[in-house]
Amino acid sequence: MPSSPTSSSRIVAVAVPVPGLALLSYRVPMSLAMPMKGVRVEVPVGSRTLIGCVVEPDAPAPDGAALRDVITVLDDEPFLPPSIVDLALWMGEYYASGPGDALAIAMPPSARRADGGGFRTTTVATLVAPAPDGQVRGARQSQALALLADRPEGLALTALARQRIGGATVKALERSGHVFLRHAVVERDPFAGELDGPWTLAAAPGIDHTLSEEQAEALDSLRRAADRQAFETTVLQGVTGSGKTEIYLRLAAHVIARGRRALVLVPEIALTPALVGLFRARFGGRVAIQHSGLSAGERHDQWHRVRRGEVDVTVGTRSAVFAPLDRLGLIIVDEEHEPSYKQEETPRYHGRDVAVMRGSMEQTLVVLGSATPSLESAANAASGRYTLVRLRRRVRNRPLARVRIVDMRQELAAEGTPVIFSRTLLESIAARLERREQSLILLNRRGFATVIFCRQCGASMECPHCSVNLTFHRAARRVRCHYCNFATAVPKYCGECGGEFLEQTGAGTERLEVELRERFPDARVARVDRDTIRRRGAISRILAAVGRREVDIVVGTQMIAKGHDFPAVTLVGVVSADVGLGLADFRAGERTFQLLTQVVGRSGRGDTEGEAVIQTLYPDHYSVQAAARQDYEAFFERESEFRRAMRYPPAVAMINVVVKARGIEQAMTDALDLASRIRAKSAGQVLGPAPAALSKIKDEYRAQFFVKGSRRKAMRLAVQEALAARPDLRRRTIVDVDPVSVI
Repeated sequence: MPSSPTSSSRIVAVAVPVPGLALLSYRVPMSLAMPMKGVRVEVPVGSRTLIGCVVEPDAPAPDGAALRDVITVLDDEPFLPPSIVDLALWMGEYYASGPGDALAIAMPPSARRADGGGFRTTTVATLVAPAPDGQVRGARQSQALALLADRPEGLALTALARQRIGGATVKALERSGHVFLRHAVVERDPFAGELDGPWTLAAAPGIDHTLSEEQAEALDSLRRAADRQAFETTVLQGVTGSGKTEIYLRLAAHVIARGRRALVLVPEIALTPALVGLFRARFGGRVAIQHSGLSAGERHDQWHRVRRGEVDVTVGTRSAVFAPLDRLGLIIVDEEHEPSYKQEETPRYHGRDVAVMRGSMEQTLVVLGSATPSLESAANAASGRYTLVRLRRRVRNRPLARVRIVDMRQELAAEGTPVIFSRTLLESIAARLERREQSLILLNRRGFATVIFCRQCGASMECPHCSVNLTFHRAARRVRCHYCNFATAVPKYCGECGGEFLEQTGAGTERLEVELRERFPDARVARVDRDTIRRRGAISRILAAVGRREVDIVVGTQMIAKGHDFPAVTLVGVVSADVGLGLADFRAGERTFQLLTQVVGRSGRGDTEGEAVIQTLYPDHYSVQAAARQDYEAFFERESEFRRAMRYPPAVAMINVVVKARGIEQAMTDALDLASRIRAKSAGQVLGPAPAALSKIKDEYRAQFFVKGSRRKAMRLAVQEALAARPDLRRRTIVDVDPVSVI
């Protein structure tokens, strides 16, 4: 029964994993220990029982509220360190999500179980004393004792079973007093078999890791910053191949030698094995890994290793920013410009920006590394808010790749029909095959064909649930939506007119692979995209084969454009370099420049000079031209001018609000009401609403408007107050603070 709080009541504020729900107050019965901040508790929420996290012990009693009791206190000490609780709460407030959503991100999945669960145990047999002659019956008992004599730490019963020593034999030895049986926790090892990859090239003996003068100066500057043990954010801007990773490794070693720990963030799971391998090669087993590609058990075990202080370095994707490391001395955000650091569901946080806030809260050095820093980070460096450290040259003074831009309009005119590969690119690939060098071909679209259309009526095949065309996947003989994952067999007739003449147009990575195999039948071709790396460990196996030079041509999407170091790759080809320029997104030019610069940087990282061929319909676009010259400063100036003129970030702050409904009219009506309420607050400029660029996703229509201005907090509060006045819209409204994409 609910009870009224009294002056002697023990009250706690608890965050529960319910979207958008504020902190809830509960009474702690005298029969339970008073929980500390960060402790998990079991509490009633409506008709359900949920596991929440104590945010505020000894909280003030809400006025006139009848409180319910905490059911169980699950932990004797904080499950989440208080510093992580504070970071998650800041994140929840800044990104306008509930505290429960924010704290759920900071915990391993198993934390929602009452036992904090996930530990796996096994029974281990340990030798107590050798058996005198005549006291052991049978060969199996003798074999067991001999094995245990060589293993003072004991052997698991499963290991003995593999030697055909059964449980009955071990039990008999226990009864005779020769063996002691105990339960032990067995940690699941996410590294087993996963790191035989390209990292071995960089970690192998004989590789010269001598720092250049420029690297040494950068490292010295960062060491001094780390030794100050104060908050500072440094942008480490280094051209591709300039040796940023070696600086990360040495800086981490410097921090660890002084008794502190390092957190390293990477943008994608595909990049994690390579970087983890490098850190494990330097720091041994005191490296943990955190990302969603691990099993729940592996994530649980790795998280608790970090929590117990058994690791010096944690490497992971964006959620690893909440890793419970104590004595944190360094945070590295590698490829800080990558949009993958932004979570595209609630809470819509940006891992890089949360990392900077963690550095501020824990008085730690934060290093943002990239060859192509985001405009936000570059603007902070230009204003003096961040420190800028530059690496302008590649290691060993290797030259940047020579870049040729191919105007595909001229190719069309010459061939009379659209082509995928220009003559220039095909000749360059052939030359590499003859010299036994490797080529890397990028197209940032997967599938075989991007459109299936009817030649009779002109209709294209659209997803029935989203306002996008279906993509044809030839190997699966299916057409698929890349937004809702709807898939169906390839139709024989047009759904509009019944015509039989269906054609395919547009190309994806699958088509590139097929055409390259046909043109170069002796070449060994591998494809890297979401379709080929679905199985666990697939990305490591493919990249390992590339590193061993068992692949001649690598075809892939943007995941091959960054973080990989293959000395034998001397040619990079970019098919449809402008594929993203036509998107209705103010970051389209920035993304194009970054992707082209990064992928061109994969070429010529060994002793042979590299080349890149960029195919485009817009050869004069400033993002393409600047990428070809590897000229970040020129791009930054031009793009910043555009952002200032159009009032886009980082010139102003922005919130993207999307309202969903079953019909576009209802979505527009509701969005208009919210936008009007926000305008009345005079917190910023409100643009819209209008139908979103993708007007329907998963059977929901979407209307969109933007809030722009310089007063971030006031803008955020205005949006939250408008939603509070329309609680019926809360579950149908996306509030994206500092959006990375506005499509």
